[in-house]
Amino acid sequence: MEKTKEELLLASVRAALDAGRAIMEVYDDPAADFQVELKADNSPLTIADKRSNSVITTHLATTGIPVLSEESRVMPYAERSGWQRLWVVDPLDGTKEFIKRNGEFTVNIALVEDGRPVLGVIYVPVLHELYWGAAGMGAGKVAGCTADSTFGNIGALAGRSAALPCAKRSGAVVAVASRSHLNEETEAFISSLSARFGEVETVSKGSSLKFCLVAEGAADVYPRFAPTMEWDTAAGQAIAVAAGCRVELADLSAPLTYNKENLLNPWFVVYNPKLDLRQ
Repeated sequence: MEKTKEELLLASVRAALDAGRAIMEVYDDPAADFQVELKADNSPLTIADKRSNSVITTHLATTGIPVLSEESRVMPYAERSGWQRLWVVDPLDGTKEFIKRNGEFTVNIALVEDGRPVLGVIYVPVLHELYWGAAGMGAGKVAGCTADSTFGNIGALAGRSAALPCAKRSGAVVAVASRSHLNEETEAFISSLSARFGEVETVSKGSSLKFCLVAEGAADVYPRFAPTMEWDTAAGQAIAVAAGCRVELADLSAPLTYNKENLLNPWFVVYNPKLDLRQ
């Protein structure tokens, strides 16, 4: 029997929490050898990435929905193009941050239907924070969420969650930027915001935490004018959109889409529509 969206959300939450446990077993071991390798694109891969991927794919296999993961073999587009539904997974987003031991890494799991992320979970193992969002169900943030946390139903998950957006602030526009990819194009975009909206405060974060900051209202905009892959963004987009934000191409013409033949994303902007970028 096909699982409901609520069941799929709970399955992805359980997968993310168990993956977080696997990651932290490596991260917290002072004698651990991260076994860092370089992939074809020179991005790093560690034993924690592999263990997290194994945990997640095992969990999601029970759903009967195919998985597109950064750390698994990517199926040819001739096959993927027939997938109306798929999981898009980054088992350890922010591997560079993991290696630096700065805590800014996440587990990202998204359900994509007809090219659109409709459900997303982001888990921050070091902070014990869980972000989730789903079309028609809203979005939430659970603090103090560990691998031992259990959610028997959606009501239990919602009951532990602060509805997004939840941050209370006022004052300057806040733009969040990548800790590793703050380039000239991004700086020019932020300068244009200053010219239009006045003072702009810039916050740097690693991994998909940038999406989370906008979704929870701690930031207004996240411009990404550097390469990302679909697994870097799918979960964050689902959560941000469920929280009332927009994730659109840099020219604001359309949302990001998924399961493309080329899995490289174009440049994009995540923003709260209260910040009227179209004016």
